Amino acid sequence: MAATPERASATPRRKAGRHRGEGQWAAGHFTPLNGNEQTKKDDDGLNARTRIETIYAHRGFDSIDGADLRGRMRWWGLYTQRKPGIDGGKTAILEPEELDDEYFMMRVRVDGGRLTTEQLRVVGEISEEFARGTADITDRQNIQYHWIRIEDVPEIWRRLEAVGLSTTEACGDTPRVIIGSPVAGIAEDEIIDGTSAIDEIHRRYIGSKEFSNLPRKFKTAVSGSPVLDVVHEINDIAFVGVRHPEHGPGFDLWVGGGLSTNPKIGVRLGAWVPLEEVPDVWAGVASIFRDYGYRRLRTRARLKFLVADWGPAKFRQVLEDEYLRRPLIDGPAPEQPVQRWRDHVGVHRQQDGRYYVGFAPRVGRVDGTTLTKIANLAEAHGSGRLTTTVEQKMIVLDVTEDQVESLVAGLEALDLQVKPSPFRRGTMACTGIEFCKLAIVETKGRGSSLIDELERRLPEFDEPITINLNGCPNACARIQVADIGLKGQLVMDDNGRQVEGYQVHLGGALGLEPGFGRKVRGLKVTAAELPDYVERLLRRFQEEREDGERFATWAARAEEEALT
Repeated sequence: MAATPERASATPRRKAGRHRGEGQWAAGHFTPLNGNEQTKKDDDGLNARTRIETIYAHRGFDSIDGADLRGRMRWWGLYTQRKPGIDGGKTAILEPEELDDEYFMMRVRVDGGRLTTEQLRVVGEISEEFARGTADITDRQNIQYHWIRIEDVPEIWRRLEAVGLSTTEACGDTPRVIIGSPVAGIAEDEIIDGTSAIDEIHRRYIGSKEFSNLPRKFKTAVSGSPVLDVVHEINDIAFVGVRHPEHGPGFDLWVGGGLSTNPKIGVRLGAWVPLEEVPDVWAGVASIFRDYGYRRLRTRARLKFLVADWGPAKFRQVLEDEYLRRPLIDGPAPEQPVQRWRDHVGVHRQQDGRYYVGFAPRVGRVDGTTLTKIANLAEAHGSGRLTTTVEQKMIVLDVTEDQVESLVAGLEALDLQVKPSPFRRGTMACTGIEFCKLAIVETKGRGSSLIDELERRLPEFDEPITINLNGCPNACARIQVADIGLKGQLVMDDNGRQVEGYQVHLGGALGLEPGFGRKVRGLKVTAAELPDYVERLLRRFQEEREDGERFATWAARAEEEALT
């Protein structure tokens, strides 16, 4: 109904002014509003490969253009690593060129976490020959090298690509690795196998300039496992296996999850997506991010901010009306998982009667020699394939029953435990100050030593517990959704000295009642005090918990005094 003159005049007029906008392409804002956007407009990051192969690999580190070095080379999985000897207090003070070492971290994308034994052997050989033995398993199923020289990059690419691996868009403002259930296609309880969708998304879109200039990173998860094994709640887009009462197995669609300094749990769009439509729906959501995503401020350039501003109803409508040009089918939410552990560690029966064997390295840290030995061990026991998990673990697939016991013994001889303690199983750590330019404190070594201390001090503790160590506030190790999340920062010790330490988050969770951990005001712990603090905390949990109560539930209700 048209407004009457009286009603119209009663509506306050908005003061005319100049609206800066958020740099959204769909609103016509194509002029770059910051240096990162200008760099991407000047040249697509995918084009940097030619310069790496034809110029930089021949002329050396000093020949690398600055915009490539700290920008476009990420499109090929390359970050400069931290120069040795720079303490955490200088992380935010020094200029990038002062932090840069002349070596690189290289990330190998492992979509769906799937590796053949041949691929793993090549990964191990590259580690030994070019990366000083380094090869970390990340919590997004990738493998990361360090100490990579620019002169060696073309040969590394040649060897990886010869066995079907790559570093294409492993970093940068691109679609990152597509994480998937590490037991897709084999688990006895699987709802639906999403492997074909992962492969089709990769074939169509990874390395394509259609999505090589996104506002920032774009993280994808696809899993048909009922144990919810791909941390779907904190991805930009996730497809979660469900059974529709009329249409059968398919996927529930989630968008807008992410952690870092502004954590948000993803939201359901209430849509059921059949397997064959997953790539199209994925492209639709990625297109919304490309066209409507915020590009003015890097701190707001993730999909989670757009989803928060629009809400799920508007987001779904734009997806349907502007990109898919058809409605999506309404569908059910995934059921809550029964299992407390979602990492598939241990010996488990497959659909075909064979077994898969999951094992736990220490905080994802392995080396090239060990990876080669794992590949050889798997082959010797009849397996030709393995997977990595989002918990920094690995799994050997397709083992016959008569080979299981011998394989387990071989893995444990390499300190790769199939029946780990809760502390070995539940502790993860990011790269930390050893190599990362953003880090403030050490993580990998500290996580490993913490495991040893807790196993010695609490040998009878048998509850699932997650302890996540992060070297800075960016949450690569998912501190906000851990039972005990440790965010690296500099703190004051009892003598008034500034030392490495952690802000503590308690009671975060994914899968079972997802939510972020509780921060107790002023609760920080020095690195030296960390084992004492965690031991004290876990003993109080054991004393005060109710029957069957999870740590996260206890931490949410506990008095502050019990958490300090």
